Amino acid sequence: MSERGTRMLRGLAFWSLLPFVSLQALRVRKSALRLPPASGPCAGSIGSGAAFRLLAIGDSIIAGVGATSMDKALVGRTAEALAGALGRTVEWHSIGRSGIDSGGVIMQLLGDLPPAPVDAFLVSVGVNDVTSLRRSSTWEHNLASLLLALTDHSPGAVIVFAGMPPLHGFPLLPQPLRALIGFRGETFDRISRTTIAAHPQARHVPVEFPSHADRFSADGFHPSEASYVDFGRTMASSILAMLPSKRQKSARALADSGPMLDALR
Repeated sequence: MSERGTRMLRGLAFWSLLPFVSLQALRVRKSALRLPPASGPCAGSIGSGAAFRLLAIGDSIIAGVGATSMDKALVGRTAEALAGALGRTVEWHSIGRSGIDSGGVIMQLLGDLPPAPVDAFLVSVGVNDVTSLRRSSTWEHNLASLLLALTDHSPGAVIVFAGMPPLHGFPLLPQPLRALIGFRGETFDRISRTTIAAHPQARHVPVEFPSHADRFSADGFHPSEASYVDFGRTMASSILAMLPSKRQKSARALADSGPMLDALR
């Protein structure tokens, strides 16, 4: 069966089963703990030497929910890992908003991009498209549009997209809602892989981590600070792997340092 046919069958299964978990979903939405974004400035630098410009854009992961400060969130940990591997100063800038979906990133956040081009984009988006019941065709269209916009802004930049996290293991979500949302997340992640593969400057980065309570923040939905360390190494490794070949050694060395990088080997 073609990928398009598989997507249609998965969509039919999701929409057919959704009514059976609707009340459960409403209860979770009403009772869920809502954590604030990470504190501190949304821009900074780490390391020494020639500047490498990193810009992160997207949802609550980019806003650092689950971390106490931005240097302990995904963008800060990615910058830290990059600075160590490159031996350069990494100037980072984060543009993130909790609850935003792919359409919101395009309409509300792209206008906040700095005028100067960057060397690498770090993107996290998609979970809110799943939980807000966006159509898969809308997700595919928005993803392609976002890739085009980032490429137009910085033609020489590499773009790393965090894949859909393992929603089927999120402690916040009770069964059977967890299984159905996880199933929908996998469908959207398949679309991401195909769409991103068509762009030579972009890479889909699988996101997998154990479903242990200590890997999540207090809300049972966002990463803990310990998870952000591994997550940052994963994203940094992918950025390094897309740079010229002289950086491949650094990418391999960094990939050996964190458990979340197993999916990249």
